Amino acid sequence: MNENMEMARLLFGDITAAPEDYEERYPARDLKEGAVVTRFAPSPTGFLHFGGLFAGFIGRIAASASNGIFYLRIEDTDKKREIENGAQMIIDGLKAFGINIDEGVISQTEEKGEYGPYTQSRRKEIYHSFVKRLVERGLAYPCFMTEEEIARIRKSQEEKKELTGIYGGYAKYRDITVEEAKRLIDEGREYVVRLKSPGKAGGRIRFKDMIKGEIEMDENVLDVVLLKKDGTPTYHFAHAADDHLMRTTHVIRGDEWISSVPIHLQLFKVCGFKPVKYAHISPIMKEENGGKRKLSKRKDPEAAVSYYEEQGYPRGAVWEYLMTLANSNYEEWRKCNKEEDINKFPFSFSKMSKAGALFDLAKLNDISKTYISTLTAEEVFDMTSKWAKEYDRELYGILTEDEEYALAIFAVERGGRKPRKDIAKWSDVKEYLAYFYSELWDKKRDFADNISSDEIIRILERYKEVYEPDGSADDWFPRVRELAVELGYAASPKEYKASPDEYKGHVGDVSGVIRAAVTGRRNTPDLYEIMQVLGGAETLKRIDEAIEIVK
Repeated sequence: MNENMEMARLLFGDITAAPEDYEERYPARDLKEGAVVTRFAPSPTGFLHFGGLFAGFIGRIAASASNGIFYLRIEDTDKKREIENGAQMIIDGLKAFGINIDEGVISQTEEKGEYGPYTQSRRKEIYHSFVKRLVERGLAYPCFMTEEEIARIRKSQEEKKELTGIYGGYAKYRDITVEEAKRLIDEGREYVVRLKSPGKAGGRIRFKDMIKGEIEMDENVLDVVLLKKDGTPTYHFAHAADDHLMRTTHVIRGDEWISSVPIHLQLFKVCGFKPVKYAHISPIMKEENGGKRKLSKRKDPEAAVSYYEEQGYPRGAVWEYLMTLANSNYEEWRKCNKEEDINKFPFSFSKMSKAGALFDLAKLNDISKTYISTLTAEEVFDMTSKWAKEYDRELYGILTEDEEYALAIFAVERGGRKPRKDIAKWSDVKEYLAYFYSELWDKKRDFADNISSDEIIRILERYKEVYEPDGSADDWFPRVRELAVELGYAASPKEYKASPDEYKGHVGDVSGVIRAAVTGRRNTPDLYEIMQVLGGAETLKRIDEAIEIVK
């Protein structure tokens, strides 16, 4: 038995499965050519960030567009930073916004798919099998350096302005013998397993990033750690082994990982794996004080995906917004394909921003208003009720107490050619419909400042005489116009503008008084439809209340 085989047996004597066994267990996927197999692979160390949601979204649409596979892998090898229920928070965050997985982790205890386990802490034997093979080939070795030794080396390298890390002459145990390794292990010395990097100083690598384009970098010369002291893999090695065995074709991740690509490509090569294609996403940016900065977990509440759940942004609107961030040509496509399913959009990595998409909450609100305006009253009721059950129990109780009444409210000015866009998120709904419910309405009236109390009373008293609860929509406004003319107001704003000295105002001022009396507001959806929902008795009661308030 040669030296390398003896070393492998010393370090991994309990490992019997060979890499070939796993190659057979996880065969190439039977997918059509060009199908994207990608993953969202977060660590359960904190809440799901908006940037993470964006990366997951890109993975989902890239896989869907190519009839590929999108799976969720949990990279939980850093147990020190892991938080309780961290994986479930990620799963729930993706699910809340319709980013469905084809395979992978579906709960803290469940997975689906034939290429698992999809949780790294459950794949230890797989990693050890592949590292054992590297040791057998003389491409990996045990390193017994202490943290203090490594710190001293780093300090010296920094002072000399050298590349920091363990490589070349700094790799003290690169050529350790089996006998010495056994002696140190018997002494109880801890060790990591390092790659014996085949990289050469001055060497260069080139690769094509799906978003950034052609990139050239220094070749990796570092003897990077493959297995930590406790036997768990580093991100670098686990990523290579997992993406190979899960037959990943595209790795979509933040561009902070570009600096690690030389290491990763080297690992793919020494392990005999076909390299994946990389798509490095620039961070989501935010404007501040005339400049731009990264969307921050610490500074920005909207950085957490839970913010969008709590505020009640519908998943369809979030998808529309994410797609505008994803591809620069999406908005033009949407204008030309207003009724088309978003999944029909021809997503392209090449259309993604190289510099970083700009987060704009106002734009999200506008997109969400437009999206909600296209929904039916039933859809708005169902989505609002579902949200309110979780986040606003008072609103939930009010809506579900009389569903027919709530549906009538949501149907006001909905479904026409130009539906109103009053609601951006479900947390807006309570304020939007407050005047329809005595429990929510403060009964204050916001009359225009340019109309006197006496004139308000005069208009309302006269309107009570001509109001017909069962009148048609076609008759309602002409009747208000006749009343306006009778009271000295112009029949139209245009007419008033032409001769302002001849009139008290115009018909809009009169209808505005009625609107404020009935709803308390100056701006609402169609007043006729509102009064039909309220009913004649309630409408007249509110007009009488307004008169008393003004008096």
